[in-house]
Amino acid sequence: MTDLVERLVPEELWVLFRRVVPPTEVKRPQGGGRRRAGDREALAAMIFVATSGCTWRQLPPVFGPAWQTVYRRFAQWSRDRVWARLYRVMLDELGARGELDWSRCAIDSVSVRAAKGPLTGPNPTDRGKLGSKIHLITDRNGLPLSLGISGANMHDSLGLEPLVRGIPPIRSRRGPRRRRPAKLHADKGYDYDHLRRWLRSRGIGHRIARKGVESSQRLGRHRWVVERTVSWLAGCRRLHRRYERKAEHFLAFVGIAALRICFRRLTT
Repeated sequence: MTDLVERLVPEELWVLFRRVVPPTEVKRPQGGGRRRAGDREALAAMIFVATSGCTWRQLPPVFGPAWQTVYRRFAQWSRDRVWARLYRVMLDELGARGELDWSRCAIDSVSVRAAKGPLTGPNPTDRGKLGSKIHLITDRNGLPLSLGISGANMHDSLGLEPLVRGIPPIRSRRGPRRRRPAKLHADKGYDYDHLRRWLRSRGIGHRIARKGVESSQRLGRHRWVVERTVSWLAGCRRLHRRYERKAEHFLAFVGIAALRICFRRLTT
């Protein structure tokens, strides 16, 4: 069990996680009772659920905590925005090492099937089925800078402004924190003049394909990185289909997938 936990939660990741996890509340100051399950074992179990795609009830007992304990802690950490804080810490580490390239960023989205719950809607390709959509912005290397979710029927263009605003101030190797890309690449789904004007007002260059004028293949020379990141997110099988009724839980799994992408860059 120890080897499995250390493989899913290496020491470097555990050190970063301890910086953002809320302190443990002692419910029995007098002592006694059952020993609390370790946070590292619970985190490893959550990552296993995210990567394998199994249900909470199918969680193998080798991790130690029962699946009910792991789920309750996952729900608590999602409410406390632990994943968002850990994601920001990793972006700061990447920025401080000069691993983020702000010269050309790209935006895209991907739809997944969904059973029920908020932030779901009719899938544009199949109106008879519900779905959710994952929106993301990546840097030139494909590292995710901003994430969001919505119903599958929400138009891609409506996600551009919230995603750009959602980029946190990230540390740089030299100078102040940064949160605006030099240029943003997008496909024809974002081909609207008001979005171009909004990007220019924020000092962001844009390269958005125009409908009926340009071929999407030319823009793909720079946009392929965000499509590759979408395939990296699919490495977490829990994202192949949304089973979570609560939107914050689905967003948490998206955050875990993005954390794994950033952590791989930190350790290479």
